[in-house]
Amino acid sequence: MRSLARSIWIVLVGGSIGFTSCIDPFDAETGEFVSAIVIDATITNENEHQTVYLSRTYKFEEEGPEAVSGAQVTIVENGTNTIIFTEMEDGEYRSQQPFAAQPGSSYVLNVQTAEGNFYESQSASLPDAVALESVYADRITSDLGKDGIAIFVDSFDASGNSPNFRYEFQETYKIIAPQWNAFDLLSTGIECGVDIIPKTVQNQICFASNVSNDIILANTASLDENRVQRFMVRFMDRSNYIISHRYSIEVTQYTQSDEAAAYFSALDQFSSTESIFSESQPGFLVGNVFSREDTDEKVLGYFDVSAVDRQRIFFNYSDFFEGEDLPPYVNPCRTIAPMLISQGGARCILSALVDAGQVSYFDVNADPPFEEGPYLVVPRECGDCTVLGSNETPDFWSE
Repeated sequence: MRSLARSIWIVLVGGSIGFTSCIDPFDAETGEFVSAIVIDATITNENEHQTVYLSRTYKFEEEGPEAVSGAQVTIVENGTNTIIFTEMEDGEYRSQQPFAAQPGSSYVLNVQTAEGNFYESQSASLPDAVALESVYADRITSDLGKDGIAIFVDSFDASGNSPNFRYEFQETYKIIAPQWNAFDLLSTGIECGVDIIPKTVQNQICFASNVSNDIILANTASLDENRVQRFMVRFMDRSNYIISHRYSIEVTQYTQSDEAAAYFSALDQFSSTESIFSESQPGFLVGNVFSREDTDEKVLGYFDVSAVDRQRIFFNYSDFFEGEDLPPYVNPCRTIAPMLISQGGARCILSALVDAGQVSYFDVNADPPFEEGPYLVVPRECGDCTVLGSNETPDFWSE
């Protein structure tokens, strides 16, 4: 779960806020930047190695957050049982043993950085679990008038005790190189020559995956019953090439406490494009993790204990657009026939493109005119799907 870390990227000096407060308008200048630790931790009722992410905020001009390495991370269950985490990658800490959050238990996150700074969360408990009843796709026209495929979820809690839900998804889709050929070109290194050779790697069919970046929240507190019905978590325009062949999505539902739901709702508003420079822009979003030693230190992030459920579905483009044209590919895939050597013999042309990995072989250019070469080629991704994905079929994939 990295939506929290992706959403928190800048801290501004000024007052801290609760979930509904705001501060005065500001100038987003580099001089106002304050480096702060970001603690991103969600543990669930799934028996697995749980993960905690530690990073620091970063400026507009920086590429991304700096991982916090060398920390000691533990979670204390019911004040007695200490669960130890080990750093697997920079800033990523995983529990040494798999465990599942238990109903009726309390959990406290503790972090000690390599510099000796101590951070501790407020106690958090597991909310009542709510089953994710169904995930399904439907062809709709969006509010913006776009024809496409929407992914919906339904869930129901008869007890009415858990009205707060957060959703994440991971989507995986099949890619078929539209102008694939079983042969490729190899530069000979001699007088700008190239040879046609059989391909030794399967690069016609690939798979690629994306994870959700947005904070997707649902709340049923104002409804007559605790039912999430036809709630849309994803929409894809019919022109999106990722649905061209076969598509799969796994949706994860997190049942959250009222406190966690309030935090993520405020974070969603904080990180939205519309509010980043608005007059109600918050200067600092208070979570539930604090410095033990310095009450004035800015600490970002949240320690969440959630009940989780997930479902995966598959569909083909033809299930919703039978007999209709496929979406346009990521590249128009126009064929060209570069000369082997430039006019005057100053430089190689085709072999340079081959060596740079910019083109794929498509066909022989029979009887080429003077300004063309003997082979037709296309942009590499048009004949080699590994540019866009992996040629290994995922273990969960089903046709």
